[in-house]
Amino acid sequence: MNENPTKADEQCELGDKYFFGNDVPKDREKANYWYIKAAEQGDAKAQFNLGYNYTQGDGISKDFKKAIYWYTKAAEQGNALAQNNLGVLYHNGDDIPSVL
Repeated sequence: MNENPTKADEQCELGDKYFFGNDVPKDREKANYWYIKAAEQGDAKAQFNLGYNYTQGDGISKDFKKAIYWYTKAAEQGNALAQNNLGVLYHNGDDIPSVL
């Protein structure tokens, strides 16, 4: 396994491996590290994953502003799950302190 991939899709895949513990020890912080690398290069799946992880505080600090940012990036690329989750966040905006 390449521990230093350069392509966004490979970085996202490595993030998935760490997130789920596939062939490597489960490490949510390391997963988010690779998701961030991939997301910054425009990988919609990694952007969605970060949005989700920021809403859940899964291996990363809970941060609804960052969740909305990453969900929006993925949604703009046509990621239907990100579009749905972004809609849910906006619908439930009163439950998200000082974000909307």
